[in-house]
Amino acid sequence: MLSSDYRSRNMPVVRPDWLALREEAALDPGMPIIDPHHHLWRIPESPYLLPDLRRDASMGHNIRGSIYIEAHTGWWEDGPAELRPVGETEFVLSELARHGEGGGLCAGIIGSADLSLGEAVVPVLEAHCQAGQGRFRGLRVRAAHHEHPDLQGPAGAPPAGYLAQPEVRQGVHAMGRIGLILDVWVYQTQLTEVGELAGACPETSMVLNHAGGVLGIGPFAGRRREGFEEWRRALRPLAAHPNLFVKLGGLGMPRVGFAFGERERPPGSQELAEAWKPYIETCLEIFGAERCMFESNFPVDKGQCSYGVIWNCFKRLAQGLADDERAALFHGTARSVYRLDLAL
Repeated sequence: MLSSDYRSRNMPVVRPDWLALREEAALDPGMPIIDPHHHLWRIPESPYLLPDLRRDASMGHNIRGSIYIEAHTGWWEDGPAELRPVGETEFVLSELARHGEGGGLCAGIIGSADLSLGEAVVPVLEAHCQAGQGRFRGLRVRAAHHEHPDLQGPAGAPPAGYLAQPEVRQGVHAMGRIGLILDVWVYQTQLTEVGELAGACPETSMVLNHAGGVLGIGPFAGRRREGFEEWRRALRPLAAHPNLFVKLGGLGMPRVGFAFGERERPPGSQELAEAWKPYIETCLEIFGAERCMFESNFPVDKGQCSYGVIWNCFKRLAQGLADDERAALFHGTARSVYRLDLAL
């Protein structure tokens, strides 16, 4: 169970009545969307399960599929410790069985495992694949780490330097041999580590989460411009690794420092687009649309805006791009990277 302190740092309180104060019709409602990053969980005071995701996905946008990303939900409580994360893959399948599989939601599953097992992680990956019934696509490593108390890592995060451990790299190599994808969550101060990992394991496709872990609190508070420049400089060298892709989103998390959730009324998509534009445009400039994908990061970013508003924001940010670039950002890159057989 996640601690209340962890939740306060990571997940703004979701207030449905507050979110309802801002309603927007979906822009470009025909654009097919694959949401490559959302969670489900059973947190007692704010559960978010498949029916909740379905309600959000029915706000007028053409959501054709999604990728479930690990959230330490449903792990087995006994048995070998290394196999307990397989319970999360079973949990997603149980949600689909209970509530129906239509609509392409959770078409892919990104789970969890201890990559420091090295080659011994292979039986865990095989167990995930078996439990996923064709939906399991890989792992996410929560490697976000910073010494400042306001930037304590996510629950269950490994120690500093985890991505450079030889055993971890053995595990990442094993993922590549099997054809699995590695999602990576780090802070902007750790982007060099991601580049080193991508270079050391070129056969493994990797997806950098949340635009590279933008920070705006703690030592970054009041330093938006300086922090942005530091992030951009660290991000640019990563484009040299063709096995690395980037998710554009997660900018509603508290650590990013945009405090829209503290206002009297929720923001509209235009205001969000203006605030997030420098980060999105920089990622597109560095990586190109064919290596980027928009993500909702729900329900984490739901503390700042509704599902309908966040996709309107992304559509505003994609205005002016060529048709093939927009298609890549909203569905093409995610469909290709995660190998989804979804009709669009």
